[in-house]
Amino acid sequence: MPFPIKLGLSVAVALAALAGWFYMGYLGQVGPRWAVAFLGPFMVVSLWIFPEVMRSRSDGRTPRHQMREARS
Repeated sequence: MPFPIKLGLSVAVALAALAGWFYMGYLGQVGPRWAVAFLGPFMVVSLWIFPEVMRSRSDGRTPRHQMREARS
């Protein structure tokens, strides 16, 4: 995933977690508030730590765009 997209997604997730933290506090929910406080940063960190899945052509499968061309 390109760096600007990953950065923008990280900022959006962090802002959503922050909004969820304040909203749960406004509602008086203590348990869900701490869940949001844990899951928001966890999602941002996991976005940067875990690599994106790349498929190789060595698995024996034919890409879909080549299957369409072969049927024509």
